[in-house]
Amino acid sequence: MVYLRIKEILEEKKLSKYWFVKNMDRGYRSCSKLIDNDVSSIRFDTLEKVCRILKVTPGELIIIKKEGQ
Repeated sequence: MVYLRIKEILEEKKLSKYWFVKNMDRGYRSCSKLIDNDVSSIRFDTLEKVCRILKVTPGELIIIKKEGQ
């Protein structure tokens, strides 16, 4: 399962969900779904924006988890 580490990165950098939503310039619901990994896909432009505002690489943002982890 592909997993986005947005929530963990926000916690590591002591950034809030509100900060993320404001900087993404997207709706609260779509940003909340990204944070909670309630998505089945992500557009490259969205991935790039997430990486830019969190100052991480795609490799730091995306991990693959085994089922049940």
